[in-house]
Amino acid sequence: MSEQEKDSAREQAARKAKGGQILTRYFIIVMLLSPVAAGILFLAFKTAILEKTKWTKVAESRKKPNRLVNPSRGNIYSADGKLMATSVPRYYLYVDFQAAGFRAPSPKGKKVVNIDTFMRSRENGIDSLAYYLARKLKNRTAAGYRAYLLRGLRQKSRQYPLYEYRLSYADYKEIREFPFFRLGRNIGGLYEREMVQRQKLFGSLASRTIGDIYNEIETGGLSKGKNGLELRYDTLLHGKPGYNSIVRVGGRWTNVVEEEPVDGLDIRTTIDLQIQDLTEKALVDKLQEADAASGVAVVMEVKTGEVKAISNMERIRPGVYAELRNHALADELEPGSTFKIASMMVALEDGICTPESPIDVGNGTYKFNGRTIRDHNAQSGGYGTITVAQSIWYSSNVSIAKIVLKGYGNNPRKFIDGLHRTGIDADLNLDIAGAGHAKIRQPGDPQWSRMTLPWMSFGYEVQIPPINTLAFFNAIANNGRLMRPMFVKSILKNGKELRVYEPEVLIPEICSKRTLRAVQEMMYNVVNYQDPVGRRDGTGKPARSNVVSIAGKTGTAQIAASKAAHNLSFCGYFPYENPQYSCIVVISRPRRGIVSGGMMAGTVFKEIAEKVYSNQIRYDLSSMKPEAGRTLMPPVKNGESRSAQAVVKWFDIRTTPKRVDADFSAYWRNATRDTLNVRKLTVREGMMPYVIGMGARDAVYALERCGLRVNLAGHGRVILQSVPSGQAVTRGQTIDIILN
Repeated sequence: MSEQEKDSAREQAARKAKGGQILTRYFIIVMLLSPVAAGILFLAFKTAILEKTKWTKVAESRKKPNRLVNPSRGNIYSADGKLMATSVPRYYLYVDFQAAGFRAPSPKGKKVVNIDTFMRSRENGIDSLAYYLARKLKNRTAAGYRAYLLRGLRQKSRQYPLYEYRLSYADYKEIREFPFFRLGRNIGGLYEREMVQRQKLFGSLASRTIGDIYNEIETGGLSKGKNGLELRYDTLLHGKPGYNSIVRVGGRWTNVVEEEPVDGLDIRTTIDLQIQDLTEKALVDKLQEADAASGVAVVMEVKTGEVKAISNMERIRPGVYAELRNHALADELEPGSTFKIASMMVALEDGICTPESPIDVGNGTYKFNGRTIRDHNAQSGGYGTITVAQSIWYSSNVSIAKIVLKGYGNNPRKFIDGLHRTGIDADLNLDIAGAGHAKIRQPGDPQWSRMTLPWMSFGYEVQIPPINTLAFFNAIANNGRLMRPMFVKSILKNGKELRVYEPEVLIPEICSKRTLRAVQEMMYNVVNYQDPVGRRDGTGKPARSNVVSIAGKTGTAQIAASKAAHNLSFCGYFPYENPQYSCIVVISRPRRGIVSGGMMAGTVFKEIAEKVYSNQIRYDLSSMKPEAGRTLMPPVKNGESRSAQAVVKWFDIRTTPKRVDADFSAYWRNATRDTLNVRKLTVREGMMPYVIGMGARDAVYALERCGLRVNLAGHGRVILQSVPSGQAVTRGQTIDIILN
């Protein structure tokens, strides 16, 4: 065997010996660790199985009970996405005078915060606290707060109100850092009760329709709607509370969120803030003028039934009105003469009469069953013989009563069935809680009498909420389709639509097309008919407009409780040729002015219609021809050259010459071309500059640059300077310039 082979054999033997040593060491380590692993497994088994109950109790002892995490209530938006209602947290602050910091002094030598600290400490004592509270809250002096806090301390109250009003979170956070309170809830005793305040960013606009919430958060952590859309959609708006626990980790208490709160969904309403604003203003102006008790104005989109504006104003003190109740939906009123349209529709549909049928109303009085029915002009001799159509134009009680008695005197049930057919008393299934319901008496009811039928024909002995009257008139404008009034367009989450509400047709056809056209024409003439001799214009004449064509019906209803009190109304639509919007206006108990549905409610309707229609007009400027003598360029003021040249360059206006090398320049239009002529204006000390045509800023700058003092009068451009240009002046001299 060679030496090389011997060396190789020795190396292999050495490796085998070394490998055996490593395996031995591994075996020894495994043997040593096995008891440890077995012990760990045993302890894990013991902890998880045998001692489970014990250690669960220990874990619970290091964890405080779950606390609710309140969700944010959803927002309410207008149709165009403007925020109308949102929630803001507010806090009531209280002091627990049985907290650790208010206990009796501890034994000597122990540095414990107690009542000695509160009474004597310069940094954390009562005097410092009273000073900071007085400076922040401003409802008491520092001495007053000191006495107030001592009173609570003597009473040992656990719920002593620190401040009687609600505070924002920022205020609460600041007060927590005041002397003594900064020591924490368990020592300083300060704690809060959270409330939620609903802020309406547009004030009274549609306030009662949006609704309110109860400010106090429920024990379940949720806010709760009180009325309006807040109540109707409360389950969507309030969200779902979450939970967190306070766990002791590493010697400190730490918040651990166990279930995240789910914020409420948002609502996008049908309200158009621009229409709402002008509707409310028109209504309030008339209420103040008439010193009325209350008023209603509602604007609805004809094709969809979307409510674009709803205003319910009520007098709270002389000249001041606010939204306290949703009268448009809740009030069940005798509608008066607006109801004649429904009576006429039934009579025409049943063939009782035609628009051209003559009817004799005589001197404006008609006796029936010992009672007298009167027209509004009975004192003037009445209308004599008129057509059925004219009875609507002139709003004749006698005429409509005679028509209904003739057709239904022996069968009043048929008339009532016809009214149901028109949908004026339909269940509108509104989104707003607390809405009223139309009530039409039935033959056989205890209140039914021989006078019920004729009185019902012109709007008495029935109760119809204004929203029902509007929905009925809206159907007339909408080719006979009765739409459900809509207040909500969609439900949103994080700006995305989860649900979109579509327009809903309640009755596809309230009457035949022939009857509908006849009624539409009658309503048009109520407003627009003009008697050639000027004596018998329609009762809706005050609503006549040169801006937009209006069709409608007036209503004047005497309130049963008072002969001197009335509900005055006007309901209709516009424009007549292509109806876009319907509207109802009701003025209740006016104290001043003419008691007339046309004069009171009709003028408000006219103002709303004109402003809404004007705001809807859109012009195609590209198709319009320029006027003769037009100016194709904006006027350029004389003055500082760089600013003027920047404007000229921006509008791509030609100038002659193209550039003037001067600090100030004058501009005027070329007589033959669309070009500006330019010349430089000299400004130097000792000589009066030419400032005519300059704006105030450039003129003052130029004059002060010459060392002059300036007196200004007026606004606009300089039209006169007290010293002519080019004349010698002295430094410090006063110059007067007039602008216009």
